[in-house]
Amino acid sequence: MAPAESDGPEDEVSRPRFVRPYTITSGRTHSVVDLPMEATLRVEPAQVGADVSASALQVLEVCDRRSVAECAALVKMPIGVVRVLLGDLVEHGYIRVQATITDDSSKDERIELIERTLRGLRSY
Repeated sequence: MAPAESDGPEDEVSRPRFVRPYTITSGRTHSVVDLPMEATLRVEPAQVGADVSASALQVLEVCDRRSVAECAALVKMPIGVVRVLLGDLVEHGYIRVQATITDDSSKDERIELIERTLRGLRSY
């Protein structure tokens, strides 16, 4: 017995929908803000404007005290897309990026990052 074919509204709802990443970012593949995957983000207290897309709002809801990579995993979007969206949010002042370690970082900066990491691990 062959399965019944149906073009009803239930079939449209149950089908997964695929949105190309470039449609979410308006064709942009790079952000003006350099965001390493391990960069930790903090939400700034600000009224979110109407210029923020639904996808950016979704990222904004999960990004506080998380890394770029964690945000991408939580919203189930490609990391490149999330970087562009986060860059937009940084430019608008909705989030800030906490400093990460570089080759030129001082001993104090390295210790502060380790302490911040330990505090984050203890909070879980």
